[in-house]
Amino acid sequence: MSAFIIVDTDIQNPTEYEAYKRLTKPIVEKYGGVYRVRGGAMDIRQSELWMPTRIVIVEFPDRKSAQAFVDSKEYEPVKLLRINNAKCTLFIVDGD
Repeated sequence: MSAFIIVDTDIQNPTEYEAYKRLTKPIVEKYGGVYRVRGGAMDIRQSELWMPTRIVIVEFPDRKSAQAFVDSKEYEPVKLLRINNAKCTLFIVDGD
């Protein structure tokens, strides 16, 4: 069963965040991840719970692969770029 990492990001420092995006992509791919959405235009039709900022959706073969990516040693220093240059919500959800 596929699993998805969904991230809503409010980028605070766009220049530094570009380095995060560049460094993250090969790590995502190493764990079988495929970007499905990466900050595209949104048509928000309802926002009672939260107002999304910039959505990223990455599909992984399964939950174990998604968790392995998030918890990986190679992602750990790159994740600090995100934490230091953006505010975000990140979660893993199972697909069908």
